[in-house]
Amino acid sequence: MLTRDGSLCQSIPLYDDVRSIYELETFYHVKLSQGRIERIAEYVTNKTMELVQGFSSEFDELDQQSKVEYLLCMNYLRRKTQVLRADWFKLDELEPLLSGWAGGLVELCEKRQKVVPTTGQDAAKILSDASKGIDGLSVRIKKGKLSIENRFAPYRAAEQIEQLHQLLGEWYGFYEGYDPLFPWWTSKPWSDLSTRLQELVPLIREKLVGIKPGEDDAIVGQPIGREEIDNELKAEMIPYTPEELIQIAEREYAWCEKEAIKAAQEMGLGKDWRKALEHVKNMYVEPGQQTYMVHELAQEAIDYVTKYDMVTVPQIAKECWRTYMIPPTQQKVSPFFLGGPYIQVSYPTNTMTHEEKLMVMRGNSKPLSRSTVFHELIPGHHLQYHYMPRSKPHRQLFETPFWIEGWAFYWEMILWDRGFPGTPENRMGMLFWRMHRCARIVFSLRFHLGQMTPQECIDYLVEKVGHERSTAEGEVRRSFNGDYGALYQAGYMIGALQLYELRREVVDAGRMTEKQFHDRVLRENTMPIEMVRALVKGEKLERFYKPSRRFYDL
Repeated sequence: MLTRDGSLCQSIPLYDDVRSIYELETFYHVKLSQGRIERIAEYVTNKTMELVQGFSSEFDELDQQSKVEYLLCMNYLRRKTQVLRADWFKLDELEPLLSGWAGGLVELCEKRQKVVPTTGQDAAKILSDASKGIDGLSVRIKKGKLSIENRFAPYRAAEQIEQLHQLLGEWYGFYEGYDPLFPWWTSKPWSDLSTRLQELVPLIREKLVGIKPGEDDAIVGQPIGREEIDNELKAEMIPYTPEELIQIAEREYAWCEKEAIKAAQEMGLGKDWRKALEHVKNMYVEPGQQTYMVHELAQEAIDYVTKYDMVTVPQIAKECWRTYMIPPTQQKVSPFFLGGPYIQVSYPTNTMTHEEKLMVMRGNSKPLSRSTVFHELIPGHHLQYHYMPRSKPHRQLFETPFWIEGWAFYWEMILWDRGFPGTPENRMGMLFWRMHRCARIVFSLRFHLGQMTPQECIDYLVEKVGHERSTAEGEVRRSFNGDYGALYQAGYMIGALQLYELRREVVDAGRMTEKQFHDRVLRENTMPIEMVRALVKGEKLERFYKPSRRFYDL
């Protein structure tokens, strides 16, 4: 699978085998299908066995790069197995909502995937029976005869029924114009079913989840619980408990608060750092000027890291990034910046209310934007995305927020140490984000442990960090209603602290220059930081490796 020198063997391409899981997930894409889970699980199990058997006696003979490759693949497969098992139990939890009508529809979509012949008459019966089943289900829901203790299950069901409706629309369109008898049989049954599916989703959300009509921005989310958090921590090779991560965040927050008080005093505002933050929020640019300010801040950071030769920034990376504005609807989940190949900027539009405009402007003032711009561009995400396709690109399979977000936030810490912010106003702006990273760990983990509600998370951001309420709502909505994993928000600070400690071990110790260290991290590509550490320091790795490195003293 791997050669002794760590290069990929062309005869048995390990990464092609593992990456094929993505192709299976893309092809078998009906979320309500048990067959999907079974097929992917079968493949994962087979590849895990091949990998275990292939290296049962050879691991110690491999070089460091090859050992890391093996451990990354095994870690990926173990985590995929856990996710599939969780998906199976989640699907089983939806049985009261799906029984009697969904199975035949899922089968139609799966036959469509493989172009298995389906007659119009058979399809019409499946559609008609499903409509009757939904009618019965709807009556039970309306009469309160169907209750599910876990309100997150019907929330998930509503999303997956919407996906099923979309897939059935594609299925119908695939046959409609090409099989003369198909629409003759199915036109009416499909129209009736489509209407029922469109009515079923809001009914489930209102009666079983508690989302009233018009509450499109409701924040629900689903706490995953301690066991699943522990599984994710193991997959990320983080040897800490959730409580210990929260403790780290609270200790870092205390440091931020002390520094914020210092900045407030320098601004002539005594020890009232919240008043200093209010002052900084009002240092926003006039409407229409935000994109120009972003380019100014981006160039400032590029010039700084280039002047001090801190990391290799290729000319193409400096030159080729574009700017886009985030639409008002998307700003409800992304109230600040997004970045990577390009940067996306949040700022008010003429469609917003006066209050909304002021909150967005205050949340993206110049001092508050200073670190977010270089976080998203250079030396942050844009530089990462420049290197990722160019150096060990196969490792993009192991993308993790602890490397992606950890690297970008690490630069906020390093530039702080070097005095980059300069003025107390700029320091206050950077501290806002550092407090924000601390708060993200606390509210996201406590939510997933079942200790905080979404509303309590919003209040926490407003009270502890000084968020505008609209940006706090957007942050929480983004964390729980989107596709982010439970540890994503912890990845920023915890990943940065891992890199910060590794830097101390190799750069401060004189084993590498600052630039060599940064270039090495980028060129090894994305993976748990513990594996970056093993590569940079060349430490001994065991076949049944378990992370134990404590990178933060508690």
